[in-house]
Amino acid sequence: MPEPDIRVHIWVSGRVQGVGFRAFVVSSAGFTGVCGWVRNVGWDSVEAMAEGNRAQVDQFIQAVKAGPRASRVNESRVEEELATGEFSDFEMISSR
Repeated sequence: MPEPDIRVHIWVSGRVQGVGFRAFVVSSAGFTGVCGWVRNVGWDSVEAMAEGNRAQVDQFIQAVKAGPRASRVNESRVEEELATGEFSDFEMISSR
C-alpha cells in the first residue's frame, strides 16, 4: 500500500529576495517531485506549500532551508498539514 501524502507549509526569511530563491524552490520541487506553490511575502520572506510522500517532502524542506548559493536563510518555520491532493504541479504564485 502506498504511503499517504503529506503537506507542509514553509516560511523562510533572510536574504531571499533578488537571489533567485523562488526559482530555486521551483527547481527543487521538480527534482524532489512535490506539488504546490511558492511566493514572496514582504521584503525578506518566502512562503511555500508542498505535498508529496514523506521522503519527497523531507528532501524538499532541506533544499528550501539551504536555498541557492547567493541566499542566506536566517529563520525557517515548517508546519505539517493535511494533504488535499489539490495540486497537480509546482508553481510560482503572486506575492502576498
